[in-house]
Amino acid sequence: MNDLTRRTLPRILLTLALLLPALGAAQSGPPGLDLRLPPGFAVELYADGVDNARSLALGAAGTVFVSTRRDGRIFAVLPREEQAPRVLTLADGLQMPNGIAFHAGDLYVAELTRVLRYEDIESRLEDPPEPQLVVDELPAERHHGWRYIDFGPDGRLYLSVGAPCNVCDRDGFGVIVSMQPDGSDRRVEARGVRNSVGLAWHPRTGELWFTDNGRDMLGDNLPPDELNRAPRSGLHFGFPFCHGGDIADPEFGDAHACSEFVAPAARLGPHVAALGMLFYTGEMFPSEYRGQVFIAEHGSWNRSEKIGYRVTLVRLEDGTAAAYEVFAEGWLQPGERVLGRPVDLLQLPDGSLLVSDDQEGRLYRISYDSSAIMDLLLGAP
Repeated sequence: MNDLTRRTLPRILLTLALLLPALGAAQSGPPGLDLRLPPGFAVELYADGVDNARSLALGAAGTVFVSTRRDGRIFAVLPREEQAPRVLTLADGLQMPNGIAFHAGDLYVAELTRVLRYEDIESRLEDPPEPQLVVDELPAERHHGWRYIDFGPDGRLYLSVGAPCNVCDRDGFGVIVSMQPDGSDRRVEARGVRNSVGLAWHPRTGELWFTDNGRDMLGDNLPPDELNRAPRSGLHFGFPFCHGGDIADPEFGDAHACSEFVAPAARLGPHVAALGMLFYTGEMFPSEYRGQVFIAEHGSWNRSEKIGYRVTLVRLEDGTAAAYEVFAEGWLQPGERVLGRPVDLLQLPDGSLLVSDDQEGRLYRISYDSSAIMDLLLGAP
């Protein structure tokens, strides 16, 4: 680097930092879907024909596994160079198989009442094996019965058991449990969790974080959905007694004070239906996004004005939530026209993100290209 470059580069970087907010969100997306993202980011259709695409898991060989809820199928999406990915059906006829996770070469699938394991799955995609039964006594109540599962850094399988109601106090529900991969040694990791359909572990501390959907029928703006942090096992996060950290439930709130429970790490939008989440650890996005939380917001179902239908970002400072902002939006159009409903997020090996959409049966890929910033600044077409 010569002296001129050394002197001018800091000024250029400062100018870019000042100009980026003024550039506004960039429009991107496949035909018929213009999504707004920060400058430099783009969205493309990664895979179509993945009916009711819900939870995502990544295999060791790059296979993207996709669960469903209503459709009863499990898909495998195989990336191919210079061609659209190939979509295979691995299983069908399952009961609400929303939960999916890949571990030690095996694919785990959580139905309403049981967890199955498909052994050595990536070597058998064309002729999937018969599944092995891991767990077979989960509650049969269908309300909030779509499980979410993942493996933690401790090698244990984590599974959510949502409340079988809008708001109620039922033993064995409203919890996140963990177990060994064979289903043994089950224990409760978090209590007072109404319905978590997304969890992840902090890349540095290993702490469990999870989304939680707030109760309905308290009006358009109460309570907020939650992003929660569990620094240790066994903590109680308030449901059904307290919502959002300080909102006493009108029916159950007299039984306990909100101060008895763990407040959310971040209060999210009311009724946004916060589902899948992840900590970004890739190298593709700018450094300001590394270690930050991305959340897929499925969108409200009974709010008088729709909200959600987007991907949001919770920025952390020293492990504490400092900001909550929109990252990708446009699935909800003016006039409340809904063009898609984000469900889950998956980081690919190149650092890009996949977003599943169960309404349209699609996977979208979000990528970043710094040259797009220069095009905007220089006015390139």
